[in-house]
Amino acid sequence: MAPAGCCLLLVLLIAAGGRAAANSAAAVATTNNKPQQLVQSTCNSTTYYDVCVAALAADPSISTAADVRGLCAIAVSAAATNASAAGASLLASAAAYQSQPQAPLLRACAARYADARQALTSAQEAIKEEAYDYAFVHVSAAAQYPTMCRALFRRASSQQRAYPSDLAKREEGLRRLCTVVLDIISLLLLPY
Repeated sequence: MAPAGCCLLLVLLIAAGGRAAANSAAAVATTNNKPQQLVQSTCNSTTYYDVCVAALAADPSISTAADVRGLCAIAVSAAATNASAAGASLLASAAAYQSQPQAPLLRACAARYADARQALTSAQEAIKEEAYDYAFVHVSAAAQYPTMCRALFRRASSQQRAYPSDLAKREEGLRRLCTVVLDIISLLLLPY
């Protein structure tokens, strides 16, 4: 083959490879865009859009979520992680206040967050089994457990124990995540 023919063949091969790479990149972009579209359309149906998007986007498995059920599982996992972190933080605070009258209240609150975590674990199992009614009940319970902390502090208010603002923020954060999960479960309960 003449040198000009070799150059032409090389240019054609490079161009074909470039086209294949461009097509491959377009396919990847479309594939990566599908979870993003699914997240946006699902989160648009929730009470707290920003909380929904943030919770789902924070999970690396979002790229493999193929449907609303997958997103629901991710949202439940985010809520469970939140409950675990809150419980651990409360136990650490109780240890720091060990000799203070506030310590038993903090331990009791940590136990309520552990209950919330357990309820969310039960919700995860129900979602796997497509038992969405049961998942809804478990997530509703998980949202309520932390509110018991406020009641405990209110009962102890005669002893001047104010409800800590960081605990109120944790309670609200878990409540919002649970609301997002409940909204997503409601989508799963809709007849098609």
